[in-house]
Amino acid sequence: MRSADWYAGRDRNAYIHRAWMRRGAPDSAFEGRPQIAIANTASDLTPCNAHMDELARSVANGVWEAGGVPLNLPVVSLGETQVRPTAMLWRNMAAMAAEEMFRANPIDGLVLLGGCDKTIPSLLMAAASVDLPAVVLPGGPMLTGTFQGRVLNSATDVWRMSEDVRAGTMPEHLFLESESCLVRSRGHCNAMGTASTMALVAEALGMTLPGTAGLPAPDSRLLRASHETGRLAVALVEADRRPSTVMTEASFRNAILALAAIGGSTNAVVHLLAIAGRLGVPLTLDDFDRIGSGVPLVVDLQPAGRFLMDDLHRAGGLLAALREVIDLLDPAATTVTGRPLVEYVEPAIAWDREVIRQRVEPLQPDAGIAVLRGNLAPDGAIIKPAAATPSLLRHRGRAVVFDSIEDFHARFDDPDLDVDAGSVLVLRGCGPKGYPGMPEVSNLPLPTTLLERGVRDMVRICDGRMSGTAYGTVVLHVAPEAAAGGPLARVENDDWIELDVPARRLTLDVPADVLAARMPSAAAAAGYANPARGWERLYIDHVLQADTGADLDFLVGSSGSHVARESH
Repeated sequence: MRSADWYAGRDRNAYIHRAWMRRGAPDSAFEGRPQIAIANTASDLTPCNAHMDELARSVANGVWEAGGVPLNLPVVSLGETQVRPTAMLWRNMAAMAAEEMFRANPIDGLVLLGGCDKTIPSLLMAAASVDLPAVVLPGGPMLTGTFQGRVLNSATDVWRMSEDVRAGTMPEHLFLESESCLVRSRGHCNAMGTASTMALVAEALGMTLPGTAGLPAPDSRLLRASHETGRLAVALVEADRRPSTVMTEASFRNAILALAAIGGSTNAVVHLLAIAGRLGVPLTLDDFDRIGSGVPLVVDLQPAGRFLMDDLHRAGGLLAALREVIDLLDPAATTVTGRPLVEYVEPAIAWDREVIRQRVEPLQPDAGIAVLRGNLAPDGAIIKPAAATPSLLRHRGRAVVFDSIEDFHARFDDPDLDVDAGSVLVLRGCGPKGYPGMPEVSNLPLPTTLLERGVRDMVRICDGRMSGTAYGTVVLHVAPEAAAGGPLARVENDDWIELDVPARRLTLDVPADVLAARMPSAAAAAGYANPARGWERLYIDHVLQADTGADLDFLVGSSGSHVARESH
């Protein structure tokens, strides 16, 4: 095993490696037993992952039982609700740091403990690049809370209630009272947001113990799954089953299909592209439309539907949902157990047909992510039709342009702002380079003057991202972004913009020669900051655009696990 390069032998270096790790461990700990690192994203500042230490202990018990040696390895943890300016700024840093620690240490296999939005993607990117046997253990969603007798979504209702307060239909004191009811238990957001989506997508990729993703965080069955995941990690090492053999083109096809069937977050697009880039899998933005188009939405979960994640688990979970579209799954895709995903899907049963719809009676007949192109997005943009207002999927409107999120907040509620319900709100300067970090600001709040008239959705276009728990007719990930010279930087107020989702078009109705002659917005093209040092400097200089996953250019691909030189 790989760890033998550290521990085997009778020379000084082997002595040092063993002696410093011994600390009461038996001799057998260094004699052919797989060393399993538990990559642990537990942190009090990542509240959705605060319970991971308990899961890690159950994983460790399973590793010991299977004959391995468990090793707790804290890795960079990103709390979506806490870190500024955006957790996405550090996804690549977290992936790079984890990859280097996986490679640098005497590790034979990995258990990847993630929950909050960026933790599972960063760990999968790292595991793909180092390509050691690995399995994901999702931390699980929180239980559903209630407020005044009504179910409370831990994220989507925040957007809804805040708009109701601004519209004058909800008293502010009730909004503030609901705060203590929002998060009922440990775990991540309980809607089909990015955290839930990435956990389920990891299972669709074959990277979890089948049936594990979506287990509620407080459920004791998650501890049982943690124990079994620890046992599985040892078996992965013994079988030499690596991420590159599990996450194949077939697996990514199944992940995209699952993304559509569950109505998953648009953020999965940028994460899956980045993971595929680490593996050398030729995944493109257009694959999401090609594979997901026509796939029915069979899971009735917020924000597209009514229910929440603990309902999905009660109803049968991801495997039961995929059972409705099993004929679309690629049977060649395997899982970390060595068995094909379809073998776990075939016997799955849906126990609640309101939560998991039959294919013949879907929530929506076509739920895939739509990829838009045109002179406003030459390299593509995306929209989630399942979260949009159907009547706005074909729309022509007058642009109202904002150069930054600060510019938007300063002006959008100005009573003199020239805006109406048919306008198209354009926010730029929010892409990977421009912000920097591509924040979740694209689901712009609507002007109060319109909210008071009953308007609840408008077409919005942005080079940034949107929370998976958000909703609305929002065009996202416009590429190239304004700060990278994209046409978005040349849009002016009162330009006419045409959105045609069925035709997959996003068009700025300005002649090509006029558009080319325009000077780009100086504020949008320059971005918010030009840091002289640190991670932000490195990030801005090397980040790729959203259409390829927004990874750093020098991190695409893998380096394997080999380290040639000794430390002493």
